[in-house]
Amino acid sequence: MSSLLKSKNIYVIFSITLISVMGVASLTPAFPTIAESLHLTKTQVGLLISVFTLPGVFMTPVMGVFADRFGRKKVLVPSLFLFAIAGFGGFIIHDFHTLLILRFFQGLGAASLGSLNTTLVGDLFKGPDRPAAMGLNASVLSLSTAFYPLIGGALAGIAWYYPFLLPLLAIPVGLFVIYMLDEPIFDKSGDFKAYLKATRQSIARREVVAVFFLSILTFLILYGAFLTYMPFLLDAEFGLSAAKIGMLLSASSITSALIASQMGKLTVRFGGKALLTTAFATYLLVCLMIPNIHSLSLFFLPILLYGAAQALNMPSLQTMLANLAPDQQRGIFMSINGMVLRIGQTIGPLTIGIGYAMDGLRGAYYLGAGFALIGLILIRLLLNRKVTK
Repeated sequence: MSSLLKSKNIYVIFSITLISVMGVASLTPAFPTIAESLHLTKTQVGLLISVFTLPGVFMTPVMGVFADRFGRKKVLVPSLFLFAIAGFGGFIIHDFHTLLILRFFQGLGAASLGSLNTTLVGDLFKGPDRPAAMGLNASVLSLSTAFYPLIGGALAGIAWYYPFLLPLLAIPVGLFVIYMLDEPIFDKSGDFKAYLKATRQSIARREVVAVFFLSILTFLILYGAFLTYMPFLLDAEFGLSAAKIGMLLSASSITSALIASQMGKLTVRFGGKALLTTAFATYLLVCLMIPNIHSLSLFFLPILLYGAAQALNMPSLQTMLANLAPDQQRGIFMSINGMVLRIGQTIGPLTIGIGYAMDGLRGAYYLGAGFALIGLILIRLLLNRKVTK
């Protein structure tokens, strides 16, 4: 761990991660103020998220291909500068339709960031340092998603457009990438058709397919059961305000950050397959617990357990995928996983909604438990212990 923290590359990766989650987490607290100031409906202001995330669905794999073929820096640096310029445009331009266009281009800049940060971990760190770096990066992500809403909310308290100052931080990060990041060296020879053929063959491996399916299941549970229906349950059961609900849910970041920071040691001792099994078993337990808890003080238990499960799960999946990916294809591997995550984000609320339609909040969480059980079966049947170390 000490040698890992001496690497300048890990801090460059952390800075990219901080920018990658800024575009949503820092802006949502300003939504009520934006809606009031620009005379928008809730649906209209929600478009500021939709047009930002849309480019990532289509462009993340493309950016992964570019990163494999031309190098990581040649994709990262323009992406960071585009993110900064388009994001800062919202501070200057206050026309809603122009703001949507700027958010689209900012999302285009963000499309590569959330996958190339983990790609760089796979490129630059080997052996036990790889899961340790993935875990530390997950800790940074967890902490940033907890604190960005506080920062964005404070800036929005000055004026609704002040959160659009934050994207300017991507400019020093871009310079950091140019002058401090070691460009990973690997063989980029061979024509494009050969690259695509080799990529298809690599991705068709059962372990890779299993990781992609586990990623989808993770985000079905996160964006469906946890983020979408938990606020409804807390409101219906305890009458909590939106602010108190947000504070309660953010408690999961505490255990997530603490446990993720120890992923190097945990992976060496237990192996990725055991950690994934523990994570999905915990998801199962949490989804069974939540609809049967009727004391607010007890609600901290499943929320903290959920944060622990996320910490065990995401770094393990990312490390596994980085291990499975050939050096020449790691960019597209991690980028496809990024696209898969966005699919899970998109369909999670709708899918868990099927359970809600059948049996209310209890049905929503029992369906989430069913997805966790499917994850346990996939881990047992499709993941080879050798690739999870």
